[in-house]
Amino acid sequence: MTGQPATYPLPLPGGVGVSRLCVYDTVAPDGAVGGTPHLHLCCAEAYVVAAGTGLVQTLTLDGYAETPLRPGAVVWFAPGTIHRLVNHGGLEIVVLMQNSGLPEAGDAVLTLPPEVLADPARYAAAVALPGGGAPGGDPAAAYRRRDLAVRGFEALRDSATGGDLAPLREFHAAAIRLVQPQLDAWRGRWRDGALRAAEQTGRQLDSLVRGEAPHLAEAAVYAFAEPREQGRQGMCGLLNTYPVH
Repeated sequence: MTGQPATYPLPLPGGVGVSRLCVYDTVAPDGAVGGTPHLHLCCAEAYVVAAGTGLVQTLTLDGYAETPLRPGAVVWFAPGTIHRLVNHGGLEIVVLMQNSGLPEAGDAVLTLPPEVLADPARYAAAVALPGGGAPGGDPAAAYRRRDLAVRGFEALRDSATGGDLAPLREFHAAAIRLVQPQLDAWRGRWRDGALRAAEQTGRQLDSLVRGEAPHLAEAAVYAFAEPREQGRQGMCGLLNTYPVH
């Protein structure tokens, strides 16, 4: 007999988010093919490479690095890591995102030039996509913001590799100022996702210590037959997304 998945899925384990990413295959101003450099302020992110090849460029206060990507590779990075995907051909990645997918739902600041970062209204206009990047839309706006962010990224990278970290520190400060109005909403997503999952595990451990396990009676299987939507324009490429929160 074949069992049927439960209708209303719980959050994914640990309150993470997941999407499948087809990295952009158009050329940026520096001649590289790929996505938009950005950082997350309170979320870690991981890549599981499913197909194709490429690399991820990263910039932190420890310096600039390039990490190769090939099928089977797993790469992850902490909040504050500026990252940019470069597509050498057919690069597709399963992305695991902390806090129920918050990195694609607000916790990201693009490396736009300082004069744009200093003006919240100008920044919002520069990163906005028609229809929020809904599938099937014209990707021209996504490419424009990518190209603008690449110019800002090049300046940060060149300064850092030359030994001057002041512009990178200034970018961090500007990013903090930009996201502060969103923090209450972020806290709610964290509370209902990762924190809730951790506290549930604590209650289960307490029950097991007592020789009890009432949660075993609630066991169920959950599944998505397909993504909720396919081809949403993200920062680094086209996203197939799942309703995990």
